[in-house]
Amino acid sequence: MKAFITGASGRIGKLLTADLVKRGVNVIAASRHPEAVSASDKVFPVEFDLKAPAKTMVYSLKDADAVYFVAGSRGKDLLQVDAFGAVSLMKACELAGIKRFIMLSSFDATKPEVWQDNPDFASLADYYVAKYFADEWLIHNTDLNYTILQASYLSEEPGTGLIQVNPPAMGQNALEDVAQTLAECMDMPATYKKVITMCQGQTPIEEALLMA
Repeated sequence: MKAFITGASGRIGKLLTADLVKRGVNVIAASRHPEAVSASDKVFPVEFDLKAPAKTMVYSLKDADAVYFVAGSRGKDLLQVDAFGAVSLMKACELAGIKRFIMLSSFDATKPEVWQDNPDFASLADYYVAKYFADEWLIHNTDLNYTILQASYLSEEPGTGLIQVNPPAMGQNALEDVAQTLAECMDMPATYKKVITMCQGQTPIEEALLMA
C-alpha cells in the first residue's frame, strides 16, 4: 500500500511516517520542507504547497491508496493552510479517485457549543474555527471514506499504546500514540465516516478503535 502524508516533516508527520513504514507501507512524504524528511526505499519526500489549487495537487498524489492531512501552519496561516488547504486536498483526492482520507484535528472541533465564547479557548478561537471548517467540509461536502481523529493536548511523553476513544473530557495525548492511532486507522473500515476523539487511556489502540 502507499500513503500520502501532507505535513510529513512535522512532529506527528515524522512519527506517522515511521509507523507506516514499519507496517510495510510506502510513504509519499509531502512537505513545504522536503529536505527535512529522510528518504529511503519506502519514503519518497516531495515538495508540496497546500495553497496550490486542487487540480495542481493531484499530480503529487500519484497512486496513493490513502491520504493523510496532519499539516498545520501553527497559527500563521489558518485560513489558507489549516482550513482551505485541507479542503483543497480533499478535492484533489476526489479528482484523483482516492477514497481514503484521514485527518488529524482537535478535540471537539466539530462542537462549537463547547469552545465558542468559552474563555478557556479564547487564544485558540481562530484555530478552532479553521478546524471546524475543514472537519465539517469533509463530513458534509465529500464522498470520501474519512476518519477525523480529534486529539486532546499533545505531549512529548513516551507513548504507551493505550488510549481512550470518545472520552467525556479532554486529556493528554502522547505524540507517539496519536501517530500510531492514525496509522492504525489507515485500512480499518470500522473507522470510516467517523469523528473520533481520543486521549490517553487503558485500552490498546486497535481494540479502542474497533469500539469507536
